[in-house]
Amino acid sequence: MAPVRDPNTLSNYDQWRTKHTTANFTVDFNAKRLRGSVVLELESQTEKASNEIVLDSSHLDISSIRLNSAPSQWEVKARSGPNGSPVYISVPHGAAKGEVVKLEIELATTDRCTALQWLTPAQTSNKKAPFMFSQCQAIHARSIFPCQDTPDVKSTYDFIIRSPHVVVASGVPVPDATEDVDGDKVYKFQQKVPIPSYLFALASGDIASAPIGRCSSVATGPNELKASQWELQDDMDKFLDAAEKLVFPYQWGEYNVLVLPPSFPYGGMENPIFTFATPTIISGDRQNIDVIAHELSHSWSGNLVTSCSWEHFWLNEGWTMYLERRILASIHKNDAYFDFSAIIGWKHLEEAIEEFGKDHEFTKLCISHKNIDPDDAFSTVPYEKGFHFIYYLERLVGRENFDKFIPHYFGKWANKSLDSYEFKDTFLEFFSTPEYASLKEKIAGIDWEGRFYNTGLPPKPEFDTSLVDVCFQLANQWKQKDFSPKPSDTSSWTGNQVLVFLNVIQNFEEPLTVEQSQTLGQVYGLADSKNAELKSAYYQIAMRAKDASSYPGVAALLGEVGRMKFVRPLYRSLNKVDRDLALKTFEKNRDFYHPICRQLVEKDLGLAEAKSA
Repeated sequence: MAPVRDPNTLSNYDQWRTKHTTANFTVDFNAKRLRGSVVLELESQTEKASNEIVLDSSHLDISSIRLNSAPSQWEVKARSGPNGSPVYISVPHGAAKGEVVKLEIELATTDRCTALQWLTPAQTSNKKAPFMFSQCQAIHARSIFPCQDTPDVKSTYDFIIRSPHVVVASGVPVPDATEDVDGDKVYKFQQKVPIPSYLFALASGDIASAPIGRCSSVATGPNELKASQWELQDDMDKFLDAAEKLVFPYQWGEYNVLVLPPSFPYGGMENPIFTFATPTIISGDRQNIDVIAHELSHSWSGNLVTSCSWEHFWLNEGWTMYLERRILASIHKNDAYFDFSAIIGWKHLEEAIEEFGKDHEFTKLCISHKNIDPDDAFSTVPYEKGFHFIYYLERLVGRENFDKFIPHYFGKWANKSLDSYEFKDTFLEFFSTPEYASLKEKIAGIDWEGRFYNTGLPPKPEFDTSLVDVCFQLANQWKQKDFSPKPSDTSSWTGNQVLVFLNVIQNFEEPLTVEQSQTLGQVYGLADSKNAELKSAYYQIAMRAKDASSYPGVAALLGEVGRMKFVRPLYRSLNKVDRDLALKTFEKNRDFYHPICRQLVEKDLGLAEAKSA
């Protein structure tokens, strides 16, 4: 019997484990609810008969629970902070180890559901239909249905979803299964690869799709379809080929991308079959599609092999950053692209650690989540500090040797969840064979505890700076007050090179003058850019220069983009230079933002404290 090792679940998954889930929902756009039922098939894990099942829930309207088709005794107990309200279900006669019971739970979501965002037609691009999408990471699936809401439990899924509009889900569509019922269509999907609850995903709205690869399509609003297809179709199969060569063949059948409305709070969410992606990647220049390389990498790291709790989240994200950078280097046939991306990531890591403070718990690789909402601990740290640990191990044993370890690791842990120490054991076991005897002393010198639990920045490697040197050179010229910039300075650069250049200027000890800031935006077209990555970086420089003429542009961008990567830093900076505008902008756009984003910006602006006082 495995112990409960996830502090963010109240379920007794050491005694029962979900093996299969059937989600049978109607999407009620008028009431902004999902209504219907879930059937959980749970297997007893204990030799002694277990006579109680405990599930996670949060702000749900549960009307009945049946156990093996018979009415059951059940109770929703008092809420326990961010972990929600546990549901206790009696199993009167218990169940022997290996026995499977079925729970059928009738329910509806409520207006306090944190996993769903409902958009009115006016909030969509063509204004024709409402839109709904889910975001269950980290612990928000429990606000859709009672479940064992932990990455340590994986289940196969059937989706049966009724909606007046097109539905996509984190399963493979069942061929010819769509049917009309009372004016709604019924969409069916199957997920035969077991997944954790945070990868449960639904979206419904005016959605059209087009092919972008041999087993891939893009889905989005009809108005955005052509641009989205153009943005992704040149690289999708290249990404997939590079990933399969690095690890092993793709396990999920289809890989599709749903480009969501602008309020989606993340760059991408690796929901199986359908990656949910921010529209900020559709910039008309194919400069921001690295996000797809990242989310595709999650098909192995995170989705197939999963961290057992959010305390070990780096296992998902550190590995994924490593695979993403290997994919990009492979596609460009130049290892300098690996380092180039890592240099950008190092800057983001420095910023995150500075924001927390170098001794903060959240700057550790393994973070204690006892009494912690995982959303509060979410940052660049598990991504980039996790990457640097994986990259350190690769350099230690050599890339050729490490490339043999990659498929071994993902093969051994496929369809399972693990913690940092199981990863450590897997690494040490693999490299303990006679073939790697020459590495014994190096491997013995790994400071595992320090890597897992030290705060602050990890040791910085020597990067290949060949692709960034030109960016640094131009940035240094901007330290001269009489420098005369020209559009040709950056016209041949990639978007990421411009971003590095802007990041260097942002870190100048002495900010640009107001005049320099305005010139920067005008000459290089940053103030009018359609690339949110570049525009956001430029506005950070402008606000540091206290260029008040840029503040309305910042406020406008905050009303167009809901991606937290941009929204939270922009609000924090705007709050420092014009708190009144920051508060007015947030109030104006409050309903535009996803609930997760809204809650975190409230904390950034000090509004959460005011509400609870």
